[in-house]
Amino acid sequence: MTILEAVEARHMVRKYKDISLSEAVIKNLNERVEMNNSNYNLNIKLMVDNKKGVSGIAKLVLSKGVKNYFILAGDEAPDLDERLGYCSADLMLYAQTLGLNTWYVGGMFNRSVSQYVEGRKVVGVIAVGYGQTEGIPHKSKTAFDVSMYDGEVPEWFVSGIKTALLAPTALNKQDFTISGKDNKVKIENENGIFTGVNRGLVKYHFELGAGKSNFEWV
Repeated sequence: MTILEAVEARHMVRKYKDISLSEAVIKNLNERVEMNNSNYNLNIKLMVDNKKGVSGIAKLVLSKGVKNYFILAGDEAPDLDERLGYCSADLMLYAQTLGLNTWYVGGMFNRSVSQYVEGRKVVGVIAVGYGQTEGIPHKSKTAFDVSMYDGEVPEWFVSGIKTALLAPTALNKQDFTISGKDNKVKIENENGIFTGVNRGLVKYHFELGAGKSNFEWV
């Protein structure tokens, strides 16, 4: 499975089987973490066989069996949330290519996990493992709802929007608008606590669908 194929296959999964990750899978995940940390100056960390990732309420009413997760962390900076959102998309889709399932946990993660990343800012965690199900597609807006293009719409823009609509966003609000003219593309989000993370998640997906060589962000 390619990363692009993983976009269609990935869905939110909150309940996991009691199956440990193999050493090979852990190695692959850690290598992907290190690649993202190095490229985007982050401090993301994979936790294995550790049940502290999600809050007590989440365990009680939503999730089950979450014992492996990525801590999404980095040094405070104006664009930190966006960088973490962008790399979160990469990690979730990469995990999907390995036959794993994921759940981005923004509001219901356990804040105490900051102890594992030396007090750096943590914006959430991503549960990862073998899901009890493969999840189901989320209800989605249409391309008309979230995009506009000045002129004849190129195929790369159409593909980018299609892929962006498959990105996870907080509360599945899909509160973004992507506009384009020639090869210039702009993304705008409603302001909120998850604005930066959502922007990063959507940007990654749009780039994947559109092809980074076809346009530039403005």
